[in-house]
Amino acid sequence: MTEEQIRSNFNSVKEQIEETVLKAGRSPGSVKLCAVSKFHPVEDVYAALNSGQALFGENRVQEAYSKFTELRNSGKSFELHIIGSLQLNKVKKSVEIASCIQSVDRDELLVEIEKHCAKINKTIDVFFEIHTGEDSKSGYTDKTSLFASLEKFEKGIYTHIKPIGLMTMAPFSKDENIVRNSFRTTRLLKEEINAKFPDLPISELSMGMSGDYKIAIQEGSTMVRIGTALFGERC
Repeated sequence: MTEEQIRSNFNSVKEQIEETVLKAGRSPGSVKLCAVSKFHPVEDVYAALNSGQALFGENRVQEAYSKFTELRNSGKSFELHIIGSLQLNKVKKSVEIASCIQSVDRDELLVEIEKHCAKINKTIDVFFEIHTGEDSKSGYTDKTSLFASLEKFEKGIYTHIKPIGLMTMAPFSKDENIVRNSFRTTRLLKEEINAKFPDLPISELSMGMSGDYKIAIQEGSTMVRIGTALFGERC
């Protein structure tokens, strides 16, 4: 895909996001676009940067590390989120290159993130992944374990991690009600967390991908993760 095509795609998607935001009665600019660049070459990311995009999401840590280290060394300014299921042995490289990990789904992972961030004196943002559909095998499945993790933040156990939101992936379904319920469930959970843990800065909802981001925005998403509609099919 040419740089011109990528620029055109970004302009189109951004326009549709803002149009959906306004139709939902929300404030302009209240939804951020996370461009999912997995499986796409670094040239496509350069094209996106030249189109004004600065926030990117990657699933595979090794690919992200190689790609975005090159970009960083070139002097480009960007923000990278790790959005895929994260293995413990990939945490070290993740915290070195990323500003946020969106796929926190267990205490064990938080311990590892804290350890590696402490070593390089870095604070990193995290989203808690919420399991709302059978298509995803990861994510918190019950409030008890999630709240137990959040209580540790209240106690100041993780000093190099900032919990800023929830993330979910809706089921791949043609039934809009099923998809909508996934997003609504996550939004209501965030509201419950805000009431129960008012001192934690959990304000973001990362919900919605290329096929369902408009529904997600209607249900309160503050960040959509879009790949195919921007970069085309995977390379």
